[in-house]
Amino acid sequence: MENEKICCPEFDTSVWDEKTITWDEKLFVTETIPQFMHMPLPGVFGKAVTKMMAEIDKADARTDIKDFLMLAHDPSPWKSNLYINVTKEVTGLTNVRLSGTFLVKVFDGPYQDVPKYIREMEEYAEGKGEKILDYYFYYTYCPKCAKKYGHNYIVVFAKVS
Repeated sequence: MENEKICCPEFDTSVWDEKTITWDEKLFVTETIPQFMHMPLPGVFGKAVTKMMAEIDKADARTDIKDFLMLAHDPSPWKSNLYINVTKEVTGLTNVRLSGTFLVKVFDGPYQDVPKYIREMEEYAEGKGEKILDYYFYYTYCPKCAKKYGHNYIVVFAKVS
């Protein structure tokens, strides 16, 4: 593993697991991609991320790797909104600011278990007396790095009322 190129840095679950965070206009850039039943169409995800990162780098707006977040929000089974946090607004991309309180929990398993993670998140929120308004997902590793590290961490950000 030491000779392999590092694509995704090793993820520290303690940073996010079972945390409550509040964002006040946290800055992101966003791009919408098509998908089929919550699965991105082949090649579309990578192209969108590559385009976004090129614009972020051109604007010198990349966050430090330890602060990097790329969230996915699926308003329907047919499209996903990708969000990458940035240090300043980026010309050429849609800039958005997210605000609110989020319960955050880390899961380790396959993408197809996301419905199970949502059910667990609902129980977690209920135990804290919170009602979930929306979900955002942080897929911490690309498929190659998930295999390399032996984990497929998915961080669920549940926006609560």
